Amino acid sequence: MEEVVLRLKELLFLSIAVAVLSVDVNTAIVRVDARCTATGAVCPECGTWSSLVHGSYLRFPADVSSAGQSVVLRLRVRRFTCRNAACGRRTFVEQIPGLTRRHSQRTERLRSTLAAVGLALAGRAGARLARAFGVSVSRSTVLRLVDALPEPELPAPRVVGVDEYATRKGRHYGTVLVDIETRRPVDLLPDREASTLAAWLAQQPGVEVVCRDRAPFFADGAAAGAPQAVQVADRWHLWHNLSEAAERTVTQHRHCLRVLVPEAPEPVPAPSEATSGSPWPTGHRFADHTRTTHATVHALLKAGHSRRAIQRQLRMTSRTVKKYADAAKPEDLFTGQWQNRPSVLDAYKTYLDDRWNEGCTNAWKLWKEIVPLGYQGSYQRVRAYLHQKRTSPRPVTARPPSPRAVAGWILRHPDTLTEAEQLQLKTVRTHCPELDALTGHVRSFATMLTNRQGERLPNWLDAVRQDDLSSLHTLAAGIDRDRDAVTAGLTLPWNSGAVEGHVNRIKMLKRQMFGRASFSLLRKRVLLS
Repeated sequence: MEEVVLRLKELLFLSIAVAVLSVDVNTAIVRVDARCTATGAVCPECGTWSSLVHGSYLRFPADVSSAGQSVVLRLRVRRFTCRNAACGRRTFVEQIPGLTRRHSQRTERLRSTLAAVGLALAGRAGARLARAFGVSVSRSTVLRLVDALPEPELPAPRVVGVDEYATRKGRHYGTVLVDIETRRPVDLLPDREASTLAAWLAQQPGVEVVCRDRAPFFADGAAAGAPQAVQVADRWHLWHNLSEAAERTVTQHRHCLRVLVPEAPEPVPAPSEATSGSPWPTGHRFADHTRTTHATVHALLKAGHSRRAIQRQLRMTSRTVKKYADAAKPEDLFTGQWQNRPSVLDAYKTYLDDRWNEGCTNAWKLWKEIVPLGYQGSYQRVRAYLHQKRTSPRPVTARPPSPRAVAGWILRHPDTLTEAEQLQLKTVRTHCPELDALTGHVRSFATMLTNRQGERLPNWLDAVRQDDLSSLHTLAAGIDRDRDAVTAGLTLPWNSGAVEGHVNRIKMLKRQMFGRASFSLLRKRVLLS
């Protein structure tokens, strides 16, 4: 038994001044009686050493389970009398370093374990995992243990990355700061105001480089809080801005992409009404009814029925029966005002056809366009005409590539394009000088970005302004306002990649806490986990 007690002491209380008195093991619970072996303790208020025992009592701190069994620790602690007469505390209870603390219901080992679980999984999931290894605890307790952890002591950063994160997307944002050299977060700020960032940077005199995106509030905050630091615009954001400008430019010149579509074959003309021998097409409601009635009347006449009998049987007037009986064939009845009737829309069909071919298929919009031109008909007539065009069979023709696809060809490295894509891009560049100039500017910027040739930026901006590319002009104006940071981003090796990774991690941590993500708790999890 003594060997079992010694072995248990080595397992549970290694390097702790505790003596195991007895052990009671059953199928579900391990009960351990223990006491402290120190000769005395230090008064927590005045620091005076005392070995004068005033009394003792039992504490039952919860501990981590052992081999799937709950451990019940029955610990006898002593109360000492303070020898310092001037001390306001007459007596005090000994605390065992590494095992207990004042007013704690858990051992330090269990406390640190639950705090680590809370850092990794937050409240609800952490409480479920704690129950899996034999500790019953609420989600609020797990979060309180996380919130009680001390602030981490991080070295003063030299290169800082700054970016925003959303606590409520579209409404409320905060700021995350990351040490780019160690790739660890150093602080979270409750908003993204320039004044808040400037105040934080003012407390960090050792900051030499600030990596950021091109947001104006970060630029102003870095300039005010750390004027000695070099601001570096992130290269990914620069390339992303150029990609958006390139796609807008291709969209503005999408009509030039039709050169990639082969010409459609000439449509085979439909057989005319004259060749069919009938002005009314098959399937027309009036024509089909007329043919059916004509056949019925002539069948009854051939069977020997009189016209008066046919009138009674078909419930027709005598004039109607006479009209059908006198007609040799049903096409003789297709005469009068219903054939080739002019429409008030005829004068505007050419305009509607042209707008249809341009890609405008909205009936309401086209009706609004032809009303100022003199059209006095109804919207339903225009809608019916476009419905007929929409449902009529048309030859299947290839569609030109989308502006996004062509922008992708321009933005990708030429070696990664297939032969077909290279040929199509060459055709587009040949027929559209603007897209040819765009391709040259994009590839020049890509070379400048990958080879860190920031000194070429002024020449690139001058070349962009010489071409009629409005989207690139907007981009160039924005870069010109932030030229120093962009030049540093295209020259120095620093970037904000580590910051973007932590922004994604903040999204995960925020969703884990199911609405319990207060700023202080979220900050603690980001900095410690």
